[in-house]
Amino acid sequence: MKEFMFLFRGGDARRLQEQKSPEAWQQHMMKWKAWMESLGKKGQLAGGQPLTMNGKVVRESGKQITDGPFAEGKEVVGGYLLIKAADLDEAVAISKGCPIFEHDGFVEVREITQLNM
Repeated sequence: MKEFMFLFRGGDARRLQEQKSPEAWQQHMMKWKAWMESLGKKGQLAGGQPLTMNGKVVRESGKQITDGPFAEGKEVVGGYLLIKAADLDEAVAISKGCPIFEHDGFVEVREITQLNM
C-alpha cells in the first residue's frame, strides 16, 4: 500500500462564514464523518485534520513573512487526509466520495514518497 495526501481546497473552508443554518452545516459535517468512518473501516484512512484559516508564508529564508498562504478563496487549503491506496488511480477513486464537492471545492491528490536519509 502506498500513502497519499488529500488536500482539500475551497469548498467548506471558503463557505465557513456563509453558513447560515447550523442544521445544514451539521448535516454536511455528518457526511464528512460518515465518509471518513467508511475509509477507516476499510483501512484506507491513516490520519488527517482540518486546518484553521490562519497562516503565514515564509519566503527568502525568513526575510519575507506574509499573512495567509493563499491568493484566492478557491485556493484555500481547508484540511488534509492521509490515505492508503494501491496506486494513484485508487486514491483518485476514493477522493470522488468526498463531501467537499457539494460546495464546489476540490481535492488535490498527492502521493507521499519515502525520504530515506
